[in-house]
Amino acid sequence: MRADVQAKVFRLSMAHPGDLSALAALLDDGTIRAAEIVAVIGKTEGNGGVNDFTRGYFTDSLMSLLARHLNRPPEEIARTVPCILSGGTEGVLSPHYVVLCRSAESLAPSESVAALAIGAACSGDTPFETVGTADHTRAVAQSVRAAMADAGIDDPADLHFVQVKAPCLTSDRIAALQAAGLTSPAPNAGVSMARARAAGAMGVALATGEIDESELDDREFLKNFDRFSSRASISSGVEVLCNEVVVLGMSPAWNGPLRISHRVMADAIDIAAVRGVFSDLGFSGALQVGAQERDRLRAMFVKCEPDQSGQIHGARHTMLNDTDIDPQRHIRGAVGGLVAGVAGDTRIFVSGGAEHQGPFGGGLIAVIAEAAEACKEGQAQ
Repeated sequence: MRADVQAKVFRLSMAHPGDLSALAALLDDGTIRAAEIVAVIGKTEGNGGVNDFTRGYFTDSLMSLLARHLNRPPEEIARTVPCILSGGTEGVLSPHYVVLCRSAESLAPSESVAALAIGAACSGDTPFETVGTADHTRAVAQSVRAAMADAGIDDPADLHFVQVKAPCLTSDRIAALQAAGLTSPAPNAGVSMARARAAGAMGVALATGEIDESELDDREFLKNFDRFSSRASISSGVEVLCNEVVVLGMSPAWNGPLRISHRVMADAIDIAAVRGVFSDLGFSGALQVGAQERDRLRAMFVKCEPDQSGQIHGARHTMLNDTDIDPQRHIRGAVGGLVAGVAGDTRIFVSGGAEHQGPFGGGLIAVIAEAAEACKEGQAQ
């Protein structure tokens, strides 16, 4: 990886789940080159469940748009450009998508300073009988390592955020396994989504050295929450058959003004972690990021989970017992509001279902921003 490679990140709003007009305009005017797009991560306004059609709708629209620019079949592009979507824009969250690009354009000579590095990888199709198992974990770990190599990141310590989209089982897929005389790893689609997220998180932990191969035991998935990854964000859905992996980190092999940092969130109201990650990136200590500093923001990614103990800071919460609103919708709205209040910006990727992703009842936050020094230089010019 040459030092003149740089990451470019575009956070674009959408008017509806199939709205790619903002990206289409940037492709048409040459701001973004289709061949430089590494991955897309976004929030759609669906329910985030098994039957959330908005994720597939957006993915089909994206692949059709890229096919026109790359002169390749959409199905082929979908195997090489991860499109990882989380449904559910509850509360103040705004539907949007983040386009992650790798550009090789020439840069002015500069000191060798680490910059944002991006890598991606897609596995082969995951056999349905392995979804949510230790074999699934090993497959994810292999893809994470491949994505790290794609990013030119050698040391897992340089990773700040690993986004995985894993497949899950549906009623039809479970029935097909049973008809073939195979054991289904999960009794229903909902449990399968959770187990797939757990397997993905342990796959990231295995690749980063947060757990050892000898500690891998799928009987502990969704049970032993002392084992987790501090960098993993896992989504699961019916719209994918493979494991799609995007890694974001820092590397001196990359150049450019973008930086990334992350913090582990101890619980759903860990505002110290939220403020801390902005501090890591050189933002002032204001209660809310001001309009001028806000221009530095390129992307915000958050993973969260309703505390299964039923309490936060010793007080009871009712998210787990609400039969009207799914707990994941509660938590996305709550944590999304917390982060938006600090950032002064509602275009935040907030994903629920944080099993083994951050500590029990918590999660993590990662932010990409332009370096403060680069922003000052731009203003001076």
